[in-house]
Amino acid sequence: MKAFYTIILLSTMILVSAFKTGAELDSVLGALKTGDATQLSRYFDSRVDITLPEKSDNYSRSQAVMVIKDFFISTGGVKTFELKHHGENNGSNFLIGVLQTNNGSYRTTLFLKQKGEKAYLQEMRFMEE
Repeated sequence: MKAFYTIILLSTMILVSAFKTGAELDSVLGALKTGDATQLSRYFDSRVDITLPEKSDNYSRSQAVMVIKDFFISTGGVKTFELKHHGENNGSNFLIGVLQTNNGSYRTTLFLKQKGEKAYLQEMRFMEE
């Protein structure tokens, strides 16, 4: 009987964990769709790798916010983001999609890593299509 309760408890913990990750991914997608760098930055790790068409570097959280804001502005503003693929591997999630801006489209890849109860953006790539 004790094993039964242990299984129920573990199953519940896994479901709650999956729900949190799903909600975080939805928030990240929402921020991309609206071009809201501030909302997106809530999920930045302490350091974030960002690759843009004209530059690539590893930034602190505060630097990354400014880089993404500048990128969104330089593209004439974000129109939307269309998710093409999502996957998970060993506690890490990745999203692949197309960021539509007023000045063009960018193939976008995001990598998030689960740390404790929260997923953090560790890498973002924006490549012109």
